[in-house]
Amino acid sequence: MASDAIIPFRVSIPQEEIDDLRQRLTRARWPEKEPVGDWSQGVPLARLKALVDHWRDHYDWRRCEAALNANPNYKTEIDGLDIHFIHRRSSRADAIPILMTHGWPGSVVELLGVIEALAEPEDPGVPAFHVIAPSLPGYGFSGRPAETGWNHEHIARAWAELMRRLGYESWVAQGGDWGAVVTITLATHAPRGLKGVHLNMAVIYPPADMETPTPEEQKVIDDLKWHVKWDSAYQRVQGTRPQTLGYSLSDSPVGQAAWIYEKCYAWTDNDGEPEQALSMDQMLDNISLYWFTNTGGSSARLYWELGDGFTPGQVDLPVGVSLFPREILRPSRRWVDRYWSHVAYWKAVDRGGHFAAWEEPDLFVAEMRACFGLEAFR
Repeated sequence: MASDAIIPFRVSIPQEEIDDLRQRLTRARWPEKEPVGDWSQGVPLARLKALVDHWRDHYDWRRCEAALNANPNYKTEIDGLDIHFIHRRSSRADAIPILMTHGWPGSVVELLGVIEALAEPEDPGVPAFHVIAPSLPGYGFSGRPAETGWNHEHIARAWAELMRRLGYESWVAQGGDWGAVVTITLATHAPRGLKGVHLNMAVIYPPADMETPTPEEQKVIDDLKWHVKWDSAYQRVQGTRPQTLGYSLSDSPVGQAAWIYEKCYAWTDNDGEPEQALSMDQMLDNISLYWFTNTGGSSARLYWELGDGFTPGQVDLPVGVSLFPREILRPSRRWVDRYWSHVAYWKAVDRGGHFAAWEEPDLFVAEMRACFGLEAFR
C-alpha cells in the first residue's frame, strides 16, 4: 500500500484455521490438578477445562467477527508498519473525535460494547464522538514489528500521524493499561490538535518522598506491594524473555487461553469468579483474537520495549481521570498533581476493574460524556 493510504479492511478468518483450533483443543495435554484450593498457583485446572470445553464445543467466532465488522475497519502504513484501526464516525456534526487505545491482554474487542453508544447517543444533549480505535503494534490485526524501537514513544508519534491522516484538527485521547501509557505520552508531546486526555488507569506511582500517607493511599501502596510480589510474573517474563514465551503462546491455544484468563480473574471486579465480570464468550472473543492473529509473542514484546520502566512526564493539557475500584493502580489526587497541572475531571466510580469499557460499558460511556463534555476540553 502507499505510505499514507488508508485502506478498508475486513476481518475474515479462514474456516480451516477455526477447524485447526478445535482440533488442537481436542488434543490438549493437561497438567495435574493444582495442590491448592484457590487461584494462588494460577488458573485452577477445572476452571480452564470448563473454558476450553466451551471454546471447543459452543463458542462462535463468526459472531465476534461480525461484531468487529459492524464497524468500519481500516489499515494504514506508518513508519513501515501496517496499523489496523476501527473508525466509527458519528452522524452528529458536533461530534468529538476520540482516539481510544487498548492495553494488554486486551484488544479492540474491549471497546466493542461502547463504540456505538459513544458515536450515536440517544440523548441529543450529551456529547457524541467519532471513535478511532487502533490496534497496538504487534497486537490484533496491526503489523508485528520486525525491528526493535516500537515503544510507547514511537506509538504516540504514530497515533498523532494517524489523526493527522484522518483530517482531525481537534481531538481528544483516552486509554487504560498500555493505552494509558501511550495516551499520557501523547499528552506530554502535545501534538497539534490534541485538546486533552482521559485515563481509566492513571500511571502515577507513590512518590519516594511522600509524606505520611492517608489510609486510602496506604491501601493503594499495600495493593501495589501485593501486585509486585504475587501478580507481576507476567510482566517480568514479557519484559525479559518475550521470544521464549512466544513459542508456547503460538503453539498452544490452551496456553494462550490460560495466560489471558488468569488476568480476567485477577484484574476484573469480581468476587472470585471472572465470569461475574465478563462472560465466557466475551473472554474467548479476546483470547481468540490473540490466537487467530498469532500475536501472543509479538504483543509481549511491548514490555521488553519499555526497558527500565515508565516515568510520566509533565502534562499541561487538560486531564480527566476515572478511578475504578478494582484497578491495579489507583493514585491519589496529590500524587497526580505533581505531574499534571490541569486535572479537569476526577471521579471515583463505584464498580469496575482494569478493563473498564469491557466490564462496565454503560458506566464507561457516562464517564466519557461527563469528562469530555467539559469546556476545558474544547
